[in-house]
Amino acid sequence: VQLVESGGGLVQAGGSLRLSCVASGRTFSTYAVGWFRQAPGKEREFVSAISWSGRSTIYADSVKGRFIISRDNAKNPVYLQMNSLKPEDTAVYYCALSVKPWDLPSKDFDFGSWGQGTQVTVSS
Repeated sequence: VQLVESGGGLVQAGGSLRLSCVASGRTFSTYAVGWFRQAPGKEREFVSAISWSGRSTIYADSVKGRFIISRDNAKNPVYLQMNSLKPEDTAVYYCALSVKPWDLPSKDFDFGSWGQGTQVTVSS
């Protein structure tokens, strides 16, 4: 399976962006999808994940209340709506597919297929 992210860009602090993650190659409707980010000079960190059904979600404390993850399995994309963006949200954002179906992990080693990332830059 291949994952492709889109929707990144440059935005001022306080603004919003919506990232999309699209899968090709096989269905990912039975797998959780996670979003991670990596800022320059920093380790990759977990942002959010959504269960295969879309009924369960988890968020990093740093984005809770500002970011919303969603999916519609009938339409493939998984979205990450990012509101009230801060300069510290600047990073390359990656989506990834859980290794195991029916799971909802938050550690990067529990995710297998990764996209190439989309750059998000928040100016102050």
